[in-house]
Amino acid sequence: MKKTVQIFSMLLIALTVMVSCKKDTDPADRDFFVGTYKGTVSYRNGQTTINSSDGKVTVSKVGETYNFYFGNNIPDITGVKFEKSGDNTYVSVGSGLTGITIDEDDLNMLVTKDGQTWTADCDR
Repeated sequence: MKKTVQIFSMLLIALTVMVSCKKDTDPADRDFFVGTYKGTVSYRNGQTTINSSDGKVTVSKVGETYNFYFGNNIPDITGVKFEKSGDNTYVSVGSGLTGITIDEDDLNMLVTKDGQTWTADCDR
């Protein structure tokens, strides 16, 4: 059941991306945003290391909360808050989820939380 809900959610996100978001839409300008960033992603915990040079991260924003959905069996990062830093660049704030910057073109992250590390160097 949980897997079915995840698949349905990802299909809904993909449909929303195809229908509503252009590549030049800045996530900060919208209360609702879905966009896909492509590039190099990695994940590491005590036993597993996943690296992908052709990875993707689907970003969704509802209100002030961002969620990051990875492919390649990388765990998602959810519930992230941001604050503005410079011209339309936003930097993550909060406990354990710092190290993410996002704007309309680029997504960069180096997040370490609970012995897990996520990295991304992606663009749209």
